[in-house]
Amino acid sequence: MVRRMGVILNEAKTSIKQARKESFNFLGYTFGPHRYKKDGHWYLGASPSKKAIARIKEKVGDHLVSSNTGNWEEVRDRLNQILRGWSAYFSYGTRAAAYRAVRNHVYERVRHFLRRRHQVHSRGTDRFSIEAVFGELGVLQICRVEREHRS
Repeated sequence: MVRRMGVILNEAKTSIKQARKESFNFLGYTFGPHRYKKDGHWYLGASPSKKAIARIKEKVGDHLVSSNTGNWEEVRDRLNQILRGWSAYFSYGTRAAAYRAVRNHVYERVRHFLRRRHQVHSRGTDRFSIEAVFGELGVLQICRVEREHRS
């Protein structure tokens, strides 16, 4: 049927899976069996794929480099735009673990970026605490975006 429609499938990327037993990746999501961490039972669901999480981490890292010499407001606004777009796309399914991983990575990269920029010789956790980064410095905390969409 696919050939009659004129669609050519990539043999290397195409496979048939038992979705109730095996997970598969499609459009940045991992679909299939997921384990509920609180009690260990299995359910069918969707979550951002490991590759999608790695890509957003790479994009954040590429943005927060020492050669980015824009003022903090410009850097922060572009970072928030990146995070807002990613969290809007990945607003479906089980996403708490993915959001936590991205949020932790963003905090570490922002702290490191600001520590270098302001020549702080310590790790910078006092001056650039998690509350300061996601509070007064105005970096978007994607778990909050997720909650706002539900309201």
